[in-house]
Amino acid sequence: MTAIPGRYNSLEMLRSTEPGIFLDGGEAGDILMPGKYVPQGAEVGDMIPCFVYFDSEDRLVATAEKPFVQVGECALLRCVATTKFGAFLDWGLAKDILVPHREQTIPMEEGRSYMVYVYLDERSKRIAASARIEKYLNKDIPDFEEGDEVQLCMARKTDAGWVAVINNTHTGLLYHNEIFKDLRVGDTMPGYISQLRPDGKTDLRLQKTGYKALAPMEQEFLNIVKKYGGAMQVGDKTSPEEIYRIFGMSKKNFKKIIGGLYRSKKLELYPDGIRLTEDSGD
Repeated sequence: MTAIPGRYNSLEMLRSTEPGIFLDGGEAGDILMPGKYVPQGAEVGDMIPCFVYFDSEDRLVATAEKPFVQVGECALLRCVATTKFGAFLDWGLAKDILVPHREQTIPMEEGRSYMVYVYLDERSKRIAASARIEKYLNKDIPDFEEGDEVQLCMARKTDAGWVAVINNTHTGLLYHNEIFKDLRVGDTMPGYISQLRPDGKTDLRLQKTGYKALAPMEQEFLNIVKKYGGAMQVGDKTSPEEIYRIFGMSKKNFKKIIGGLYRSKKLELYPDGIRLTEDSGD
């Protein structure tokens, strides 16, 4: 197995030396894991989990440390130094990661955090980061399907909503009317594909839709109302933000759930709120 720089690997231990142990990096050659990172009781032939990257002399090394981000991923990282070569960001390892000047959208400043994409520079064979995230994402039309669950990373806020990186491969838009909690650049969370537009762009949402999605949400809704004594002052005039704070759902789903519970005679509706009926169960 050939070691992949900038990624987690599982490599076979070849031998033990004074500086540490050497691991089989395949075509990348033997890779040193310094002694302070070697697992206790490690023996020749063991498969050692490790992260592989380049040291200060551009040699591949293995570490048991866990970086905040791997090659091919996005993350919010803090700038710890600026030099004539670019800005250095803390990514959780002893050696900071460089953002060259050409990869900065604005001059980076020490102490501030920036959303970046980590990549392996094919020319220099070094691991670096870029604030020009979309430059490195997949340009092909995504093969997502509506309703797919995906992992989102918030990249930037716009007038329409939030641009999010989807599964570290594409970007999509989360409209303001689909957001019911505070978001910040770098926040990661599960989300769902709302719509695949003819122009190849992707719309997102933070909650599932459809009957199957509402079933567990309905039970959680009932549990919450019961905690409030079976009656609550919530309804059509309650703000989406308050609905999300109390129930953790959009106002659209809230209205669907109370409508369904009303039709099944588990819920009574009043001008000042809602009340569970005896048919709602214990």
